Amino acid sequence: MLTIAGVTKRFGPTVALRDVSFSIAAGEVTAVVGENGSGKTTLMRILAGEEQPDAGSLTLAEDPYRPRNPLDARDLGVSLIHQELALCGHLTVYENIYLGRETGGAVIRPTEMAVQTAALLADLGFPDIDPHRRVDQLPISQRQIVEISRAVSLNSRVILFDEPTSSLTAADIPKLFQLISRLRAAGKAIVYISHFLDEVRQIADRVVVLRDGDFVGTHAINDITNDQIVSQMVGRDVTDLYPRSPRTRAAEPILSTVDVAGSNGKPSAVTIDLCRGEVLGIAGLNGAGRTEFLRVLFGLDRLRHGAISFSETETKPEPARWWKRGLGLVSEDRKTEGLALNLSIAENLTLPRPEGWLAKPTAVRNRAEKWAGRIRVKCRDVDQKIGELSGGNQQKVAIARLLDANCEVLLLDEPTRGIDVGSKAEIYELIDELAVSGKAIILVSSYLPELLGVCDRIAVMNRGVLSKPIDTDKLDQEKLMEMCVQ
Repeated sequence: MLTIAGVTKRFGPTVALRDVSFSIAAGEVTAVVGENGSGKTTLMRILAGEEQPDAGSLTLAEDPYRPRNPLDARDLGVSLIHQELALCGHLTVYENIYLGRETGGAVIRPTEMAVQTAALLADLGFPDIDPHRRVDQLPISQRQIVEISRAVSLNSRVILFDEPTSSLTAADIPKLFQLISRLRAAGKAIVYISHFLDEVRQIADRVVVLRDGDFVGTHAINDITNDQIVSQMVGRDVTDLYPRSPRTRAAEPILSTVDVAGSNGKPSAVTIDLCRGEVLGIAGLNGAGRTEFLRVLFGLDRLRHGAISFSETETKPEPARWWKRGLGLVSEDRKTEGLALNLSIAENLTLPRPEGWLAKPTAVRNRAEKWAGRIRVKCRDVDQKIGELSGGNQQKVAIARLLDANCEVLLLDEPTRGIDVGSKAEIYELIDELAVSGKAIILVSSYLPELLGVCDRIAVMNRGVLSKPIDTDKLDQEKLMEMCVQ
């Protein structure tokens, strides 16, 4: 269906893709994997008409294919579902679905569009999404469904999925896989980008590996192991994805909450103790109250009732106060509240600074270079705007900000979302080092193997109520999922 031959793309001195060649068959799911910065998203943007290749050629169903823009690609039958959602928040669900192709030409028929959108969502397995609701009022998981539904409604021949499950709930992922299976059976060519190799193995027929912009190889999914895929992605062996060094958990908690509740009803009652030298995981479905708990704990959302103690002193949660005392948060939404995308890597990594804007630029740059090198941020230099980096590299900078501030307590909300396998191994190693050094960490994650591999204890959030933490060695994925959905 689609042939890529010798495609090369440069951004100034940076080579994003170098002589990449492979084909994508109709009725097949082709997974494209690689570390952040390997060229996956750049390739998808070229296929979707958002970028033009500097060299090479594309063929769509035996015809030359060189879309001038996304509209041209869409008209030719190629649609891209972005990882960073491309939706208009102030418009309704049905307006987003039909944006740019309103029925009736110049005459917009809202009633007809809403009815057709409701039928589409029901057919895809999501009848509970209201077509008349504004997109910015939906949880992020439902926004992802709207993005996917829009691409499916175009009846494209080639559909490109860029990290489609990164914002979905555990209950929605099987529905997405069922949808992809239906599209494959209908003869569509599917390209699937994911950092989750268990997803790739479950849904893909073939896997294409990219590394540093180069094509490494293509394999039938049953002919290659996960360890071999990872080795080809990173150019080295990753023998232990979840390192676990001996840790000493302090006897007294550094952070405690008693009956904490937020103003919007989530969380409704949370009592926990967090000690130095441990990683406490919080599992649960999207919307269960995990993120809301961290936001209340950090002071971003109002504390309705309950008590929070830090180092045995009861304290009112407030971000500025917490930051000065050594408690930091990594938000799950790096794009809108985790980073200042128009500022440089160095500025993002070292903010907020105790010395304010009077800090010497050389000192700021040196600090940023130290951390960027340690966590392998792929960039031209630390003066580059952070908005130009891949999502995974942006996430690394968000985590490094807490390390630069020497936080004693780290609240990590989905810290590896959008990060490749090699980088995840580095982040897990870093979390392990922090726990061994006596830091205290709360880790919220939707990925159960991550919680089981990294955490010492895990609690489950269900409808705003947090369970009593359980030692990880007494849990497995089935038990955790049962606790999440009951």
